[in-house]
Amino acid sequence: MDDLPLSIRRAILAHLVAVFFAAFSLIVLIPHPEWWAHLPGAAANYNFAMQYAGPLHIVLGAIAVFLLTRHTLGPRRAAWFAAIAIPTSLCFELLGTGTGWPFGNYRYLSGLGFKVLGHVPFSIPLSWYYVAVSGYGLALHLLARHAPGLSDRARDLGSVALGVWLLMAWDLVLDPAMAHPDMPLTFWVWEQRGAYLGMPLINLAGWVACGFVMIGGTRLAWGAPPRPEALPAVPLFAVYAGNVLFGAAICASVGLWGAIALGAVAALLPAVAALWGGTPSSAPGATAEVP
Repeated sequence: MDDLPLSIRRAILAHLVAVFFAAFSLIVLIPHPEWWAHLPGAAANYNFAMQYAGPLHIVLGAIAVFLLTRHTLGPRRAAWFAAIAIPTSLCFELLGTGTGWPFGNYRYLSGLGFKVLGHVPFSIPLSWYYVAVSGYGLALHLLARHAPGLSDRARDLGSVALGVWLLMAWDLVLDPAMAHPDMPLTFWVWEQRGAYLGMPLINLAGWVACGFVMIGGTRLAWGAPPRPEALPAVPLFAVYAGNVLFGAAICASVGLWGAIALGAVAALLPAVAALWGGTPSSAPGATAEVP
C-alpha cells in the first residue's frame, strides 16, 4: 500500500477505524450504558451517534474503494463499477423488501440512514458496491497465483464467479450478526425464518444473482479484462477482511460460532490465498485501463 497516494491510504484507514468502532459500539457501548452514561455530554453524543453514525463506516468504505479504483483502474472503469453495482443492488433490495423475492421476506429497521422509497437504507447499496469490488479484485489475484495455466476466457469467467462467491461469503457472517434477536440493536428482521441461523437459504441465492449482475455487468462494460495488479490485493484484502471480521465479531458476541467457522473457510481463507502462495502472473492481453 505504500505506493498508493496518501489520500487513499487515509481513506482506507478511516474506513477500517470506523468498522472497528461500529463493532465496538454494538458489542460493548450499547449493551453497557452504565460504563459511559455518567460522562459529560454522554446522552447528546449517544443520540447523535444513533442517528448518524450507523452508516458512517459504509460511506467511508465506498469512498475509499472508489478512490482506489479510480487511481488504479482509471476513472472510466471506476465509474462503470459504481454506476452498475449501486443501482443494481438498490433495485434488488427494493424488489426484495417489496416482494420477498429473491432474498426472502425481510424488512429494514432504523440505524443505517434514510431509506430510499421508505424501504432500503441508502447505505446498503454502497456496502454491496465496495465489497463486490474487493471480492472481484481478490478473485483476480487468487486465480493469477493459483491457476496461472487457465485460458484467458476461463480466467475471466472464473474471476467473476469467485468475486460473486466472496461477496456471498461475506453474508454468511453479516446476516446472522445484524439480525440476531439477542443483539441490543438489530438492523433488519426476517419475516420468513429459514434453515441458516434463522435466515432463509434463498437469501444466499439472491446474493449470488445480484452479485453476478453487478460484477458480470461491470466486466462486460469494461471490454478488455483488467490485469490483477490493476486492483491491488493488499488494500482490497484490508477492506474485505475488515468487513468479514466485523460480522464475525458480532457473531461471537451472541455465540454464533458456526457462522464464524463457515465465514473463516468460505471468505477469509480464499481472501488470504489471494495474497500468498502460488506464483503471481498477469492475464495475457489484459489492460489496466481502456479509454
